Amino acid sequence: MIAAQNINDWWRGLDRTLLFTVLALMAVGLILSLAASPAAAERLRIADPFHFIYRHGIFAAVSLGVLAAVSTLSIRGARRLAGVVLLGAFALMALTLVAGHEVNGARRWLRFGAFSLQASEFLKPALIVIAAWLFAEARRGAPVPARLIAFGLYLAAVALLLLQPDFGQTVLITLCFGGVFFAAGLNWKWIAGLSAAAAGGLAAAWFFLPHVAGRIERFINPASGDTYQIDRAIEAISRGGVMGAGPGEGEVKRLLPDAHTDFIFAVAAEEFGLLASLAIIGLFAILIASAWTRAMRLADHFAQLAVTGLALQFGLQALINIAVNLNLMPAKGMTLPFVSYGGSSMIALALGAGLMLALTRRRPGAYLQS
Repeated sequence: MIAAQNINDWWRGLDRTLLFTVLALMAVGLILSLAASPAAAERLRIADPFHFIYRHGIFAAVSLGVLAAVSTLSIRGARRLAGVVLLGAFALMALTLVAGHEVNGARRWLRFGAFSLQASEFLKPALIVIAAWLFAEARRGAPVPARLIAFGLYLAAVALLLLQPDFGQTVLITLCFGGVFFAAGLNWKWIAGLSAAAAGGLAAAWFFLPHVAGRIERFINPASGDTYQIDRAIEAISRGGVMGAGPGEGEVKRLLPDAHTDFIFAVAAEEFGLLASLAIIGLFAILIASAWTRAMRLADHFAQLAVTGLALQFGLQALINIAVNLNLMPAKGMTLPFVSYGGSSMIALALGAGLMLALTRRRPGAYLQS
């Protein structure tokens, strides 16, 4: 009886709009996996055409378990979990630099049998939550230099990412960290200083990271390098039109090397058309609007900042992925949240969504009185 009551209280307190939006995105991902994965398996000479579909289903099931478990935590429990995940992510990212699996000159993954772990995916939600807590503590007048500690953690994360190197994740973490800091109430001097630092970082990346400079140059001048994937993505989106070619009728997806991961949006546009593409964008808009609406009503300043930052991560990651598919920005290698194939990405995103559900859950004193 007590357990049933606890489950009932948990269910009644959840932001069900946020929950069902995440579930809808996962369902979209499974549907699109059916469309894109057989072609990917054929291209990679994998005998089983449903190889990636099975794995996507397993990742989705694990992610649902993570989301449900994390959403039951208290505010203190959510913060403690984020701290543990952050320390673990730092340790695993350091290990990746010396024992990671190298692909195209980058060490971003640790191999555990058939599973590859990208620790930086778990770093993102954990760093956002811990930074939010530290900024909230600074506002409360904590006796420790909480703001400096937050910046120290951010710089450590950036250093590890650049050593891999992973410039795309560096940009995303920087934007999310800056967003949380802005929401915490930084003054114009901090804005000017951070803007100058960001500009300096971009300039340094241009001069010292050849692969970053190459991507930017290919974006500005397509004739300067290989733009095969972007060209095929644009072709797929154009072919889809308003209503799409139909389920399973996509042809360009067979030519896209990363159709089931970074370019899944192009597959959606080709087979289901403009209306389905706008529906996917609409789901992300609902997710962000629901999270931020709840965040503004939360009584706990830490929870406000954490939810704001986590929703910003989902929105920016989706924006970057879709913009790359539409050739509106240089390629970043960023998954579409909850939709693209990828174990580390999906489980880490579920962790972030679970933290948002835990922090926004209705409980005595959680919300401001209207």
